[in-house]
Amino acid sequence: MGALYFIRHGQASFGAKDYDKLSDVGVQQARVLGEALRTRLPKVDAVVTGTMLRHRETADACLQALGQQVEPVRTAGFNEFDHEEVVHRHTPRYADFAVLREELAATKDPRRAYQDLFTQAVGRWVAGGHDSEYRESWSAFKARCLEALATLVASLGPSRTALVFTSGGPITAISQDLLGIPDEHAFRTNWTLANCGVTKVIYSERGRYLSTLNEHGHFEGEHRALITYR
Repeated sequence: MGALYFIRHGQASFGAKDYDKLSDVGVQQARVLGEALRTRLPKVDAVVTGTMLRHRETADACLQALGQQVEPVRTAGFNEFDHEEVVHRHTPRYADFAVLREELAATKDPRRAYQDLFTQAVGRWVAGGHDSEYRESWSAFKARCLEALATLVASLGPSRTALVFTSGGPITAISQDLLGIPDEHAFRTNWTLANCGVTKVIYSERGRYLSTLNEHGHFEGEHRALITYR
């Protein structure tokens, strides 16, 4: 039985011009995760990341703490969907990021206001009624993630262990497929995915199965302040 550990990236730089870069908290989350995995994973056969900066930075900090020398393989198949496009297709004036930032800053809770907006925008994207407006529809995104999963399993061979540093979207798409969750409910999983949480998929010649989802016990107790979701 092989095992794939899908790791959501550490906290990114919410509200900054370059969201893709990890925050200081994000780097710390990745290090704590790496330390927690030391006893669980004495050997890692492969490391895969998306091509986004936050994926690579999470992998670098985690692997350093884990003490593994495996060179990551980068694949765009595990990249996140374009969240900025999803938002401004829902609310066209937000194509200008300065307008979005100004309006969020005027709210009592910018993070909550953005989450409410994002939930509505994603709902529009997933519903499928406006697919032609997006560079990548929800169905195309889901197919891309599942293809990346199949390619990874085929390249690994049986009974291997891999770490996959990715984003919440691919983890959501893969979990949805393995659990048979309808599209309209898929993102109920996404909203609770913790930064540097771990989702484990096991595979064999019989198929692929979700073993754990969003495991983040490594942040409980003394590291509780490191639990974040965006």
